[in-house]
Order: sequence, then structure tokens, then C-alpha cells
Amino acid sequence: MNWYIQVIKRAINFEDRARRKEYWMFYLFNMIILFVIGFSFQLLQSELILEIGGTYIALIILPCWAVTVRRLHDVGKSGWFIFIPIVPLIGWIIFLYLLIKNGDPSDNRFGPNPKTVS
Repeated sequence: MNWYIQVIKRAINFEDRARRKEYWMFYLFNMIILFVIGFSFQLLQSELILEIGGTYIALIILPCWAVTVRRLHDVGKSGWFIFIPIVPLIGWIIFLYLLIKNGDPSDNRFGPNPKTVS
């Protein structure tokens, strides 16, 4: 949960690096929250839950982009690589590979290694 909150606090930071654990833990908690909202809507069929879900998605989109750009920075790629999934099939494969790949072990042009910075 701390990883999720940490990403939310740095919602507009597109400049640093994000390690794999930060990225994937954020998305894990994000998917859990979206699953609970979707399950609640299916169970209760409430317009209020639908509005809560829409509001949550609108509020979380910027932190999602920011942590993805920081994750790309960790592997030494520009944040513009966030658009590589536009290329059908191969774009998604390359994008997923970059998100799974271990970050640069030393400092790169985007900052110090987040694993060594306390």
C-alpha cells in the first residue's frame, strides 16, 4: 500500500526514475480498487458506484502516466516511449518488455538508481 500512496504523492513528477516494484505494486493496488468498484457495481447496480468509478479513473490517470514515464526512465528510455503501443502487436510486446526489464544499475541521464537512493 505504501508504494501506491508514494506514487499518488508524486502524481505530477515525470522526471525521476521508478523501479519495477514501485510500478507493479501501484498497478496491483490500482487493479484491486478497480475490481472492487466493478464488482460492487455489478452487485448493486448503483449509479453512485458508477460515478465513483468514473471519478476514480479520471483522478488516477495522471499518476498512471507519471509512474509509467518514470519506469521508462529507469530503463534509460524517453517518456515518449509511452506511445509505442500505438504500433500494433509489436509495440505492446516492446512496451511490456521495457516495463518488465530491470532498470539501469547505475545513474543514467534521468537520475540516480532508485534502488540505491534512500
